[in-house]
Amino acid sequence: MIVENLSQATMFVDLAPEPKMCEELEAVNGTLRDMGGCDVVVDFSNADIVTASSLSMLLKLRQMLTNSGRRLILCNLACNTRGVFMRTALDRIFEFAADKSAVLSGA
Repeated sequence: MIVENLSQATMFVDLAPEPKMCEELEAVNGTLRDMGGCDVVVDFSNADIVTASSLSMLLKLRQMLTNSGRRLILCNLACNTRGVFMRTALDRIFEFAADKSAVLSGA
């Protein structure tokens, strides 16, 4: 996992593929609890699948961020991964962007 601070208010997380993804999302959760609130951009470039455990961690992370007035943005999802979000209706809950530059430009 690569974590990069895009600004004081935004953290960029480059996830590893499964089975490490869930562990990394749990670590992000802990980091945010320790350091305070910021928006989080999760890059799925290296992830071709997402498991139920990882979806659960994403939901927990989203809830924590939403409760503190922050955003969780998912980007660079492969078609199959995006399909999982669509089939489970989670595409209505999560915010998506094409890539990191789209997030930075506000598109």
